[in-house]
Parts: sequence; structure tokens; C-alpha cells
Amino acid sequence: MNSRSLPVKERVKLLVDALDGAEKTNDALAKSDDPEEMLGVLIGASEKLGLGLTREDLLKTPPIRDWIWYKNGGPLLTVGDGVPRYQQDKNSDNLLYIGGGLLIALLFIVGMLTGF
Repeated sequence: MNSRSLPVKERVKLLVDALDGAEKTNDALAKSDDPEEMLGVLIGASEKLGLGLTREDLLKTPPIRDWIWYKNGGPLLTVGDGVPRYQQDKNSDNLLYIGGGLLIALLFIVGMLTGF
């Protein structure tokens, strides 16, 4: 079966599985100065494997999407399929959403410690 005919998520999974233990590729990813350099390494690995993944495929599909955001100094946590949580919040009128969740978590912990 031609791996290029597989859905993007499956091709990304094949790429991730191939990266496990690939020392040279992992070293190149770790030494990448920015996400663009990292994308170049990943696209090269995809081509060697015959997966045909594009830049857009890699930028939109976890876990590689998250690796790229992390390399760019972004958060690891994402919510939803397309937009990272921090980008959703930048465009939101209510920027207290994550802070509200944090407040609830802190109140829960304080309640547990004090016996409420």
C-alpha cells in the first residue's frame, strides 16, 4: 500500500514512530534554531520515508504541531483540533478563561488542605 494515500494523522504517526531511535534526526531536531529549521528536518525525514507530508500537515497535526510550538517557545497544552489555547485567548474578549480555571484549581486545593 502506498503510504501517501493514508490519512495525514496516520502518516504523521508513521513519521513519529520512525523518529523513535533515529539518533541523527533527533540530534538535528534538538539543534534546530527555530521552527522553520525543524520543519525542514521533518519534511526531509518524511520524504525519505515516502510519506509526502507537507509543511501545513506538520503544522496542523499533533504531536509534531506541539513540538514545533514548544520549540518556538509556545505552550505544550492545546485545546481543540486547530488552534492552540494561547492563540484562542489572544483573540478572546474574556482573557480570564485560563485564569478562572487556575483559580478554581487553587480553591479546590486549598479546600482539600483545610478539610472543606
